[in-house]
Amino acid sequence: MSIDDTPKMSWWNRLAHPGQFLAWTRPLIWPLAGVTTALYLLGLWFAFFNSPADYQMGDTVRIMYVHVPTAWLSQFVYAAMAVSALGTLVWRHPLADVSMKAAAPLGAAFTAMALFTGSMWGRPTWGTFWEWDGRMTSTLILLFIYLGIVALWRAFDDQLRAARVVAVFTLVGAVNVPIIKFSVDWWSTLHQPASVFRADGPTMPGSLLTPLFVMFFAFTLLFVTLQLLAMHTEIRRRRLVTLERRAARGDTL
Repeated sequence: MSIDDTPKMSWWNRLAHPGQFLAWTRPLIWPLAGVTTALYLLGLWFAFFNSPADYQMGDTVRIMYVHVPTAWLSQFVYAAMAVSALGTLVWRHPLADVSMKAAAPLGAAFTAMALFTGSMWGRPTWGTFWEWDGRMTSTLILLFIYLGIVALWRAFDDQLRAARVVAVFTLVGAVNVPIIKFSVDWWSTLHQPASVFRADGPTMPGSLLTPLFVMFFAFTLLFVTLQLLAMHTEIRRRRLVTLERRAARGDTL
């Protein structure tokens, strides 16, 4: 077989190589951080200085600009982890477990923020910080699942074995995501049904939608940036562990 006949690696196979992933994504981090910062500044300006108070909730409606994006990310991050879990168990993609491990603390942080801001918003709106309704309870369970996943990763020295265990646990826990999504439709709850978009269009004026969407993209890009940074850190940490084990055995590179 000549050199020209050698099969070329697909982009998927190239992406599976940690070195290629680092090389491709490293130049993206600072631009992403810059765009994220700009969106946050723009979103906060809209939220505090260029959006009206709600006619019912008053200025407390501004909590929405943090609560809604973090609540969305609490579910989106877990869905991404479930895809990574499939990548670990089914396709055995080398970076799937790295992505899964990097996302878990971020998902836990967004879920905790969603619960906290929801409580702060609920007190003046509903008269209580907490109610054991379907949406709040299932979101609290999601936080516990995230924390359990983080603890599982730390419980194993062998990260390959940990990846398989965590992947199974993640897929089992994924059943909670549709429960969170549809809890307001299935049970009587303090939470209103879909209140941003419905079948007949948006349910709030553009003066409220604009800062909400800007903050939505800001939080989403924040996750992407932090996810890439966490994956880079985990790849380098594993390389360091491998080098230390080789040095302990007296192997030469």
